[in-house]
Amino acid sequence: MSFNNLTLIEPILKALSNEGYTKPTPIQEQAIPVILQHRDLLGCAQTGTGKTAAFAIPILQLMHETRQAAPPTDRRNIKALILTPTRELAIQIEESFKAYGKYVDLKHLVIYGGVSQYNQVSTLRRGVDILVATPGRLLDLMNQRHISLQDIKYFVLDEADRMLDMGFVQDVKRIIAKLPVKKQTLFFSATMPPEIKQLANILLNDPVKVEVTPPSSTVDLIQQSLYYVDKMSKRSLLIHVLSDTTIETALVFTRTKHGADKIAKDLNRSGLRAEAIHGNKSQNARQAALHNFKTRKTRILVATDIAARGIDIDDLTHVLNYDLPNIPESYVHRIGRTGRAGASGVAISFCDYEEKMYLKDIERLIGKMIPVIKDHPYDVPLMHNTPQPAKAAGAPANSGRRPGAGKRYGRSFAQRA
Repeated sequence: MSFNNLTLIEPILKALSNEGYTKPTPIQEQAIPVILQHRDLLGCAQTGTGKTAAFAIPILQLMHETRQAAPPTDRRNIKALILTPTRELAIQIEESFKAYGKYVDLKHLVIYGGVSQYNQVSTLRRGVDILVATPGRLLDLMNQRHISLQDIKYFVLDEADRMLDMGFVQDVKRIIAKLPVKKQTLFFSATMPPEIKQLANILLNDPVKVEVTPPSSTVDLIQQSLYYVDKMSKRSLLIHVLSDTTIETALVFTRTKHGADKIAKDLNRSGLRAEAIHGNKSQNARQAALHNFKTRKTRILVATDIAARGIDIDDLTHVLNYDLPNIPESYVHRIGRTGRAGASGVAISFCDYEEKMYLKDIERLIGKMIPVIKDHPYDVPLMHNTPQPAKAAGAPANSGRRPGAGKRYGRSFAQRA
């Protein structure tokens, strides 16, 4: 199937042709016709499946057709709201609207925190059709009466499970309360934990469900591997692995902001060009580092989970988990940064003794064992079959659970990024 089979209008098809798009991805093929029929949609799709285009393309078409039929004096009020968890993802989505909407007369704006609101407010005053926003800045500008949501016709909640992980659910609910009852809602989430299902039930009206891959599955084209290593030797192993010049680009995930900075410094000292991005860096610094990585000026980007949310880099060859995440779903999101849109990719993970329980949860979630690389210079043979400590008699069922495991909600996870 090609985009020509999806009843898209000529201005949209022309823009897609400019971008080199010829065939829709599975989620685009399923979602675009549903959205064009004005149906609510529940999209269950992991990162890298093309879901931004799946909602951006039909929204642009529907809004263009409505505007064409409206009187010329019709004032530009916000008709579409796309709510997303991070600044990087918001910027990426707005860039997509700009690309796909190149030949339609619609104004769009992205707003996010961490920068002055002056330019954002100035653009809002001139009139905007499509608004892409993060929850915090949107609520700020709503409270200052710079934004009204009373004219919203299309509402997209993107990366709903990430909103939950980052502690934004209450903010999202405050925003939802200000939306009109009559609207078309598009709800996207890679995983569907109970609170997300509850939110979807509140928001959606007789939705069509589009599920491209099972929730939390990993892309089959991604080659996964695991290195057992002592915690103190991780830095040396990372330098050893990244010294392989066939690794063209690498996104390295670490658990903490401080760790990201230290790893980037150590890599640079070893002659490996690296930069770090995390929540303590200014938006300009983050965007500069991301630009350098996308343009291959920087070969290695070291990031925390939340700072890396929304990173969409063409032909990213490798993802490395320097620290295994204690939330297994985060592993799926991390490695999904490579192997995007049908491309192949490589995901390498380091595991020290304390992280073996995290590994067990990850393998349970993805339904497969991650192949182990043995006999590397920093291998710890005893870890290959480390027995789990027996529980003491009478101990509670969850007494062996590692600290922080399952802490999906609240502020602690967001603060680490």
